[in-house]
Amino acid sequence: MAWLSATPSAGWPSTVGHPKDEVDGLITALAGQVADHADELAAATVAETGIGCVPDKADKNRFASLGVAQWLVGKPGVGVIGSHERAALTEIADPMGVVFGLIPMTNPVATLVFKTLICIKARDALIVSCHRDAADVGARTVDMLREVLARHGAPADLVQSVPRRPTRRTTAALMRHPGVSMILATGGTAMVKAAYSSGTPAIGVGPGNAPAWICADADVEAAARTVVASKAFDHGIICGSENNLVVDRCVRDSFIDALRTAGAAVLSPAECDRLARVAFHERDGRLRRTVLGQAAALIADQAGIEVAAGTRLLVAPVPRAALPGPYGREKLAPILSLFTADGENDGIRLCLQILGQGGCGHTAIIHTRSERLQVSFSQRMPVSRVLVNGPGAQGCIGLGNGLTPSLTLGCGTYGRTSTTDNVTYTHLVNIKRVAHPFAAASALSLPGPDSQGSRL
Repeated sequence: MAWLSATPSAGWPSTVGHPKDEVDGLITALAGQVADHADELAAATVAETGIGCVPDKADKNRFASLGVAQWLVGKPGVGVIGSHERAALTEIADPMGVVFGLIPMTNPVATLVFKTLICIKARDALIVSCHRDAADVGARTVDMLREVLARHGAPADLVQSVPRRPTRRTTAALMRHPGVSMILATGGTAMVKAAYSSGTPAIGVGPGNAPAWICADADVEAAARTVVASKAFDHGIICGSENNLVVDRCVRDSFIDALRTAGAAVLSPAECDRLARVAFHERDGRLRRTVLGQAAALIADQAGIEVAAGTRLLVAPVPRAALPGPYGREKLAPILSLFTADGENDGIRLCLQILGQGGCGHTAIIHTRSERLQVSFSQRMPVSRVLVNGPGAQGCIGLGNGLTPSLTLGCGTYGRTSTTDNVTYTHLVNIKRVAHPFAAASALSLPGPDSQGSRL
């Protein structure tokens, strides 16, 4: 590669010729390195963090590397990215500089490689701070990425990591550092709030508490298979996965039968009570660390609940009175609440109440054959992503649909964040717009009511 002197703001060298193909080749090589080691990195993640499912994490690592790279390659990165002749306007993208990325414990490898790829595409440098409980696998992933950069003649310091197990003071100092241009905050609510209050521009995420509405006209067998495959994926730790089912009463019994066929255990009221005592803290209802991202059978065993071999998901049918409590909130485990709705208006009302329990802005899911209901639901839900007849965990990150492949999901002002987008490299460039006067137009004239213009 024709890498030349580094720029002081980002550590990126300038290039000669047309760099897009070279950068795309680097993105492909970085993605391939992680994909080639996806299984071992997944095993290392589960061994270190104690949460999640190794095969599912490996699939997530491959999506965050190969899937994201495939979407990025070929797209314009920096320089002139658009020209609008009729508007006499040219758009030029510039790198932001240094991006500081917070890496969560739940998806450390996938989030790290994803942020690396979008930063490289935007010609930014990346400094990451990994969650303390995923520091070792994070450092291992960074080392792999730096090896690829060096092998391709790029500065290895385009990707750096803070010292292992960083303190909150170190993280806060980097957030406020004048050399950092942007923060990508993927993590807990407190960390995202700290990023937004740091004084440095930031893009943050929000919690997910996705309702999944099973309407009266839904294909209940297909919906049940989809729900189980989604919420059981990586033992339920993807925040956009289904957290609460809202099932129309007229299909409730058939849907529960279909859930059992698909591999879920549907609990009795007494079993729901036993599960709650094991799964949630008595003081504040938060999910206990001992069930976070654990297998359904292991959680059931902790609660003294017998389940069939191969059970992937625990479904707790609960009354509406339980909605304000822990069963109505986000549960990053293969635990799924089930509420019963009486008709369309009641179903929408329940979904809105669930989103009000900490899920506004993220994701909502509907299973229906009715286009009218799909539109009505989409218009009413205060979320950034509405998934129709699809899985929450895979769908929200752009797997199997038209959403941008991403491991950083904005929640918009619904969720007190700055964008509703699935975040990608276009959020990491500054776009300047070069405007020319329209032909035969005066710079001092404004359109008037007769469309002939008027003098200032």
